[in-house]
Amino acid sequence: MINDILLYVGAAISTLWGIAHIVPTKSVVNGFGQISQDNKRIITMEWIAEGLTLCFIGLLVLFVTIWGEAPNRTSTIVYLASVSMLVVMAALTSVTGARTSIVPIKICPFVKVAVAILFFLGVVL
Repeated sequence: MINDILLYVGAAISTLWGIAHIVPTKSVVNGFGQISQDNKRIITMEWIAEGLTLCFIGLLVLFVTIWGEAPNRTSTIVYLASVSMLVVMAALTSVTGARTSIVPIKICPFVKVAVAILFFLGVVL
């Protein structure tokens, strides 16, 4: 029971954090000032891709937890693959975006690691 709660909370945080990435995309791109149209498209693509990835991870874990059978090998693989991806994304953000002065990006690695920990605990408890 507690493991399901941890998985649900992590899934909700990941999905909401993904939505929080997607919603302000236009203002984020505009914050770069006068840059080429190609650079605007690349930043837009990256910003939306990260948001969609976070939503996908959250919704995948949510659906596997809701509709999956009792914990099994497949659900464990989904959960641990999600943990791994979140840790990789957190590491990437730590060495790139988190080095900026933008506060939401600075806390992003911590949010991703926190969700990864929730998912991991949801597997082992």
